Amino acid sequence: MKVDVLLGLQWGDEGKGKIVDVLTPKYDIIGRFQGGPNAGHTLEFNGIKHVLRTIPSGIFHDKAINIIGNGVVIDPVVLMSEIHALAKMGVDVKSKLLLSTKAHLILPSHRLLDAASEAAKGKEKIGSTLKGIGPTYMDKTGRNGIRVGDISLPNFKDKYSALVEKHKQILSHLNFEYDLNAMEPEWFNAIDELKTFQQIESEHYINDAYKNNKAILAEGAQGSLLDIDFGSYPFVTSSNTICAGACTGLGIAPNRIGKVFGIFKAYCTRVGSGPFPTELHDEIGDKIRNNGREFGSVTGRPRRTGWLDLPALKYAVMINGVTELMMMKADILSGFETIQVCTHYNYQGKKIDYLPYDCSPELLSPVYTSLKGWNQDLTGLSSPDQMPEALNAYIDFIEKEVGVSISIVSVGPDRTQTLMRKKELV
Repeated sequence: MKVDVLLGLQWGDEGKGKIVDVLTPKYDIIGRFQGGPNAGHTLEFNGIKHVLRTIPSGIFHDKAINIIGNGVVIDPVVLMSEIHALAKMGVDVKSKLLLSTKAHLILPSHRLLDAASEAAKGKEKIGSTLKGIGPTYMDKTGRNGIRVGDISLPNFKDKYSALVEKHKQILSHLNFEYDLNAMEPEWFNAIDELKTFQQIESEHYINDAYKNNKAILAEGAQGSLLDIDFGSYPFVTSSNTICAGACTGLGIAPNRIGKVFGIFKAYCTRVGSGPFPTELHDEIGDKIRNNGREFGSVTGRPRRTGWLDLPALKYAVMINGVTELMMMKADILSGFETIQVCTHYNYQGKKIDYLPYDCSPELLSPVYTSLKGWNQDLTGLSSPDQMPEALNAYIDFIEKEVGVSISIVSVGPDRTQTLMRKKELV
C-alpha cells in the first residue's frame, strides 16, 4: 500500500483539515510533514468549530495514529495549548500523538526575530504570521537549530543558551525592544510537559508501518503557491509545501508515494503580501470574503479574495503530480449570476496560459471566461445528483482545463457537508 499525500494547491486556507478529517477513517496513520503553528486547519462537526495548528487533523478519530514529522517546526507553548484544549473535549491526545525527535523547536527568541525582521522590512514586509517559523527554519538550515530529541539531553540548557545568545546579538543590530525573560517561563514549562509525550524516530516508524501494509496519509500545511522554491517568492513560507516535501518531511522514498489529493477553493484567497492576479477590490470580493468567512483561523486577518485562477491551479497540479482534485466552498459562490474564471494571462503583451516567473500586476492581468452561476443553496445537499446544472458545468469546465477529475465537492464547513463524486477514493 502506497503513502497518499494531501496538500493545498493555492495560497493556503483551502480546507485541508476538513478533508483529512473526512478521509481519516480510511487510514491508520496521519503524518504532518512541514510547516508550523502558522497553519490553521479548521474542522467542524457536531456544531463545533476546531482549529488545529500543529497536530494532524486525524486526531479526532480513535483508531488513527497522528505523527508530527521531522519537517515540522514546533512551538511547545502552542502545541501544549492545543493539547489542553483537546483534552477538555475528551480527546485522548497522548495515546494517539507521536513526535519526531528530528522536528525542530521554535524558541521564544525565534518569535522575537520574526517580529523584528518584519518590522525592519517596512513596506517590503512579507506578511509573516510572526510565529517564529522563518527564523526557526533558518537555524535549521544554518545547522544551529534545537530539535525535539535535544530536550532530553544533559546539555540541552547549554544548547538553548548558546542559540539564544546568538539571537540576542542579531536583535541588538535590529534595534528591537523586547522582554525575553517574560516569555521563557511558559516555554520551559511547555518543554517539561513535552517530555511526557511519545517521541519516535519517525522515518523508521513510518517505513516500518509501510512494510506492514498500514494505510498512511501525509498531511501538508499552507499551499503549493507558498512553497519556498515554487511559490511567489519572496512572499512565501519557509518550507516545501509541495508533494516532494512529504518525502523529506517524513522520510518517505519518492517511489512510495501513491495518490496525491489536491485541495482548492472554488475561488481564490490569499493572506499577506504577494502577487494575486485575480484579486477583487470591489463588492464582489467583499461578498465572497463575508459569505466565506474568509478571516485567518490563526491570525484573524481578512483574506484577500478573487476568482479562480486556472493557470495557477494547473501549475500546482503539475508540480505535485495531483491525481485527485477536491473543490472546497462551492456553496460560497451560490447567488452569483455570473462567475468568472481566469483561463489565461495577458503578460507583457502576450496571451499565455501558464504561471510566469514574475507575476507583478504591472506585467500581468487576468483573462476571464464567464460561466453561468447558480442560486441554489448547496449546504443541505446530500448527494452529487442534487447539484444544480450550472455547478456541474463549472466542475466540468475546470476538469477539462486542468485534466484531473474533481472527486469531492464541499458544500459547507461540517464534515457531513461533503459530496463524494467518486465512491472509492481511497
